[in-house]
This record gives sequence, C-alpha cells and structure tokens, in this order.
Amino acid sequence: MNTQSSPSEPGSPLRAAIVPVTPLQQNCSIIWCTETNKGAFVDPGGDIDRLLEAVEEIGCEIEKILLTHGHADHAGAADELRERLDVPIEGPHIDDKFWIDAIPQDSAKYGFPGGRAFDSDRWLTGNETVTVGNVTFGVYHCPGHTPGHVVFHQPESQVAFVGDVLFQGSIGRSDFPKGDQNQLITSIKTQLWPLGDDTAFVPGHGPMSTFGHERATNPYVKGT
Repeated sequence: MNTQSSPSEPGSPLRAAIVPVTPLQQNCSIIWCTETNKGAFVDPGGDIDRLLEAVEEIGCEIEKILLTHGHADHAGAADELRERLDVPIEGPHIDDKFWIDAIPQDSAKYGFPGGRAFDSDRWLTGNETVTVGNVTFGVYHCPGHTPGHVVFHQPESQVAFVGDVLFQGSIGRSDFPKGDQNQLITSIKTQLWPLGDDTAFVPGHGPMSTFGHERATNPYVKGT
C-alpha cells in the first residue's frame, strides 16, 4: 500500500496517513484519534477499495467523511463510502453544492467514473469545529479555488488539511466557475497565515509543506 505518514508532534492526539488516489493522484488523508482509534477520511476522491484496504491496515474505525471542497477528484467517492460504512459526510460549505451536483459528469470526464452527487449531512460555514474521536479541528472558510472551500486545522498537532487552497510552491487554480484568485490569496493571508508558520499542511495534491516555508518561498504568496 502506497501511503505516506503525516508527521505529528510527540504526544499528538492525531495520526494521519496520506493515500494518493485516482489517475490524478490527489491526496486522500486517513486521520485518526490516538486515544479512541476513531478515524475519518478527508477528501476521498476515488479508489474506494484501496482506501478501505488502507484503513484495515491502519486498524482505525472510520466514523465520518470530511470534505474540503466539492470537486469530483476530492469528493467523488464520498457518497458510496457513506453508504458502505454508514457514516456521515461533513463539509464542505454549501456554496460548493453546484460542484457536488456535477460530480457524475466530472468523474466520467476525468477518467474515474462512479462518482455520485449527494447532499452533505452537515454543511460547514467556517468559524466552527468538527471532531474525530476526541480530537477537535477548527474549520476555516477559504473561498477562491471554489466558493465553498473549507480548511481543517488541528492546533495541538500543528497540522492543517487545506485541499486545493495552497500547495508546496503554488496555489489552487482560480479559473474554474466561481473561482477568484484575489479572493484565494486573501483567504490564504487571513485564514491560514494566522495559524502559525510552524503549521504543517497536507495539500490536495503533492507533498506536504509548512505555512512558514510557503510565506518565505512560494512565488504566489511570498511576503504576504
């Protein structure tokens, strides 16, 4: 199983494994509470059997699905996983519902058919929290890549799951419907940077980085 482990602070209440899925190789994270062994998928875009095999190897119990945004490569497997595991979907913001409604067409277009449209069990707004086991995450609304994009931040573990807002050396595309690059950069500056330079983040694609490293080197947001 080709998974990557997310680093965690000593005594961290959270563990994570990153599983690249679909032909686009986007990051699906499996996260779990070290105290309760309860876990969640973050952005399951496809390859359901592979994701369930990874969970079996880890040995955690999935209790929910968390979505940063509604693009098919990040949410395409959510509804089938919800049905198979009998767990709720939380996120994204309801402004991404039009993207979720388009998942069947977009999944077929990009070569991973089977994605379903759905309604979230809990649409998120930002300025709230979600839990996985006994671990609490802050939720931050970060529009720009999509209008309903959210980010999940776990302060004790100093890690954030940022979807397609920010990447190592780049930022999310803003040329999709209802995307806005100026709004995206504002989201990064006002929502992510205050979480601290030492915060590590798992992007929707590619390797992890830290907010401090991106502030210092990323040409799109350097010095902001």
